[in-house]
Amino acid sequence: MSASPLLELRQLSVAYGGIQAVKGLNLHLNQGELVSLIGANGAGKTTTLKAICGLLEPQSGEVLYQGKGLKGQGAWDLVAQGLVMVPEGRGIFTRMTIDENLSMGAYLRRDAAGIQADTEAVYQRFPRLKERRRQLAGTLSGGEQQMLAMGRALLARPKLLLLDEPSMGLAPIMVDKIFEVIADIADQGVTVLLVEQNAHRALEIAHRAYVMDSGELVLEGPAQNLLNDPQVQAAYLGL
Repeated sequence: MSASPLLELRQLSVAYGGIQAVKGLNLHLNQGELVSLIGANGAGKTTTLKAICGLLEPQSGEVLYQGKGLKGQGAWDLVAQGLVMVPEGRGIFTRMTIDENLSMGAYLRRDAAGIQADTEAVYQRFPRLKERRRQLAGTLSGGEQQMLAMGRALLARPKLLLLDEPSMGLAPIMVDKIFEVIADIADQGVTVLLVEQNAHRALEIAHRAYVMDSGELVLEGPAQNLLNDPQVQAAYLGL
């Protein structure tokens, strides 16, 4: 892992609709890390991701990516720099085919051979998508749509992948598959920030983790330590 963080949040505060959703957040990810951000609904996790990727403007503080501030840049600028998000709810193009959705992930790329190779790699990772590649994305199951959203993000060749609630609403067998894929993506060198309601599974695969409550960080440390922390177990793991 590199000495300087790939992503760093410094005293980040975000407010919208009269709500102070994030309050003075300090967080970092090193190159190659899988870091989980857990907390109850309304803790500010999704707001944090949206502020990182330019969908919400911070009230104060700063977001540094590869050592440079992101102020004034839109989400489209960040994709070109390798910062990619899979949003809560997947955000697929329902009236496009699977093939067309994946091609949108590579929209900014011009390396035709590389795009074809990466598309085939996604289909190897998700064989069910390959079987349905000409099918409209809106006709897929929730789990298949999540596979597609993650595959589309991988076509952008991310350096940093933000995942917002990837297991939400999925059947247990599909949850297993999604977490297996997330761990594999991280093993291949992509830095991952995972926001996830399934705190137990998120902590199991992460290197480090942060616990967020009411817009503030209340705990942080190695994921295994938090997994065994009585406070975290009682509040988030149902133990």
